[in-house]
Amino acid sequence: MSQQDWLDKDFYAVLGVSKDASAQEIKKAYRTQARKYHPDHHPDDAKAEERFKGIGEAYSVLNDPEQREQYDAIRAMGSGGARFSAGQGGPGGAGGAGFEDVFSSMFGGQGGGFPGGGRAAPGGGGNPDLDDIMRMFGGQGGGFGGGPAGFQGNPGGAPAKGQDVSARTRISFRDAALGTDVRLSVDGKNVTTRIPAGVHDGQKIRLRGKGRPGPGSAKAGDLLLTLDVEEHPLWSSDGTNLRLTVPISFDEAVLGTTLSVPLLEGGTVGVKVAPGTPSGRTLRVRKKGIVTKKTTGDLLVTVQVAVPAHVEGKAKQAVEDLREALADEDPRAGLAEAAAR
Repeated sequence: MSQQDWLDKDFYAVLGVSKDASAQEIKKAYRTQARKYHPDHHPDDAKAEERFKGIGEAYSVLNDPEQREQYDAIRAMGSGGARFSAGQGGPGGAGGAGFEDVFSSMFGGQGGGFPGGGRAAPGGGGNPDLDDIMRMFGGQGGGFGGGPAGFQGNPGGAPAKGQDVSARTRISFRDAALGTDVRLSVDGKNVTTRIPAGVHDGQKIRLRGKGRPGPGSAKAGDLLLTLDVEEHPLWSSDGTNLRLTVPISFDEAVLGTTLSVPLLEGGTVGVKVAPGTPSGRTLRVRKKGIVTKKTTGDLLVTVQVAVPAHVEGKAKQAVEDLREALADEDPRAGLAEAAAR
């Protein structure tokens, strides 16, 4: 997607948020809209699929602070400042100021020329492509800043690098934790890349040379890939640590036991529960978490005592006998005093 597209697309409207929406509000709106128009909920619905793609496109820009700033600047220029359209009928005509007027005022030219003597290509009202204009504000067609007075030059006359491209992809929690290969379609090209183990939701990965080709012999730009990681009903991560809640029975909590706990990559591991373990206690299993190139996390197992919904007969009598035997123990002893402090 080029910056020229940004002039015609209101990404805030696509997500249903205001222009001053916070990053959290934008993320929440994206998840709501993406869930609503996901292709799984609208099979064979071309309009819903197109809407879903537009939602992802809008979020990829607004979720990136740098791209959002550039987008806001370009939209402001297109709606209220210098308008990138050819003038009609000269001064006082119906059209806004053309590129020649804009660059004449910006660079002190004589009209019709770019800095350094270049001119707009003939045809099309004399309007150069906006991506070409933006390359003068950042060197890669990607934004402002970089060099003196907001420009980024090419030292030694090196050719400008190709434009960076942004994309998003959605992966499962398991693939994010263990690593996976993904295949994307970017600007009509198929790109296959390896997602390393241990990535998290919203993480950005830069793929060198996978962006748009550079002019002449210049290097291609990069692909900036944002990852949306799906939540898992059981597993969660804390850095490279994996978390899992496992139910245990009342007698297991009181008398102790050894649990057979599943591992994310398959298989199981034995976890010892000591006698008298309370509900909510977390047990650590070393080196059974997420494995990355730099470190290996732990498995954090939180035990949750499962209370029977119905107890009858001998089981009920056993519980009553236990209550009588422990009548002198008060689990709430000191609670009132502590609350009054």
